[in-house]
Amino acid sequence: MLIGELSRRTGVNARLLRYYEAQGLLAAGRGENGYRVYDEDSVITVRQVRALLAAGLPTRVIRSVLPCARGERPEIEWCAELWDVMNGELASMDRRIDNLRHDRAALAGYLTGAATEPTV
Repeated sequence: MLIGELSRRTGVNARLLRYYEAQGLLAAGRGENGYRVYDEDSVITVRQVRALLAAGLPTRVIRSVLPCARGERPEIEWCAELWDVMNGELASMDRRIDNLRHDRAALAGYLTGAATEPTV
C-alpha cells in the first residue's frame, strides 16, 4: 500500500509516517516508480508505535520494544534486556514527575505569598 492509504487506515499523517521510517520504527519498500510501499503489517506497527508513544516512551526506546511487541495494544514478549530498559524508562518518568512536583510547589509558593492578584 502507498503512504496515503497507510495514513488513511491508521489516522496518522504521511509526514509522521515518514518520521517513523526515519527513526527506524517503520519499514517501507520502494515501488518501481520510487514511491514508498508498505505491507499489511505496517498498519499494526503504526498502531503499536502510537500506543507506545502514548505510554510516554521515546522513539529510541520504542525501536527496541517493537521486535517484542505483538498485536495493536501491544502485548510485549519480555526478555531481561527489555525489562531493564522499560524499568529504566519508568524510573526516568518518576524523576521527571518528582521534579515537576518540586517546581509546581515552588511556583505555588510564590503565588500564595502574593498579597493580592495583579490588576490588569
